[in-house]
Amino acid sequence: MLRTYPLEYRTRVDKKSEHWRLLGTVFTVRVSTRGQHGAPLMRAINASTIRRWPKGAEDGGAWVAGDLPFGGVVIVPGTNDMLFMQPSDWEKFARDREQADPSRVAQAQQAGLTELVEKEPNMTYAY
Repeated sequence: MLRTYPLEYRTRVDKKSEHWRLLGTVFTVRVSTRGQHGAPLMRAINASTIRRWPKGAEDGGAWVAGDLPFGGVVIVPGTNDMLFMQPSDWEKFARDREQADPSRVAQAQQAGLTELVEKEPNMTYAY
């Protein structure tokens, strides 16, 4: 991801909710977008699989790399916590991804962002 996209500083990363999942805590966040109204809600998971929200993430902004309709990462200054993120409503941004120019799509493919990554595994229990 960081080899494919440059880091851009965003002034706000707001945690809206969090959900305990088998593979980690999934946070719903809104990342500010300069000059744009209606920043998308993103699902984010801590790259280190620590289940806590990074300290300072909402206080002073964060570094973001990626293309929000496809996904990206958030890096919190001071703690260097990294969160992987993709749109909370993957289908809602399908049109944005389909209408992206070929260079954006190629960049997202190189970064591994063209498929929905965060999925809960199907668990089969035998008794």
